[in-house]
Amino acid sequence: MDELVELLLDDTRSNMEKSIKHLESELMKIRAGKANPHMLDSIIVNYYGVQTPLNQVSNIGTPDPRTLAIQPWDRSMIETIEKAILQANIGLNPANNGEIIRINVPPLTEERRRDLVKQAKNECENTRVGIRSVRRDANEELKNMKKEGLSEDEEKKAQEEVQKLTDDYIEKIDNVFAAKEKDIMTV
Repeated sequence: MDELVELLLDDTRSNMEKSIKHLESELMKIRAGKANPHMLDSIIVNYYGVQTPLNQVSNIGTPDPRTLAIQPWDRSMIETIEKAILQANIGLNPANNGEIIRINVPPLTEERRRDLVKQAKNECENTRVGIRSVRRDANEELKNMKKEGLSEDEEKKAQEEVQKLTDDYIEKIDNVFAAKEKDIMTV
């Protein structure tokens, strides 16, 4: 039975880790005033009839902290990419010179920074809910194992371990949020 408990704990840890990775990828999309190629991760372009992520049809770079440069691999895609960025409604205005699309990332206003912090806080809260859901599932699985012969002491010990994991991952979420909030609020 001990092996099953260990497998459950490993699975629980793995699911919590996936939640943290997802949170980090979502927070990368929230801009913090500096140009970051990940700001365009959600942009999908029509590449010869196929919906394709922007980063698969072009190189995206940051020549300076306030500018994104998009170099399409196929020059005929410039207008399509420009339209896709405008339609994404992410508050960026692309400009092209026939070869490269440049996007100047405007500095954030105080109000916009607060909105972005709220958005980041919501992502973190959703992740906390996900972590608690993983904990609940693990505890239910432990109850089922108890019915199948797991001793009460082992169940209690495993539940304490699951709670410790939960506390550790909630703390990680708080640390990730604190870092992102600092990043957003830094002018």
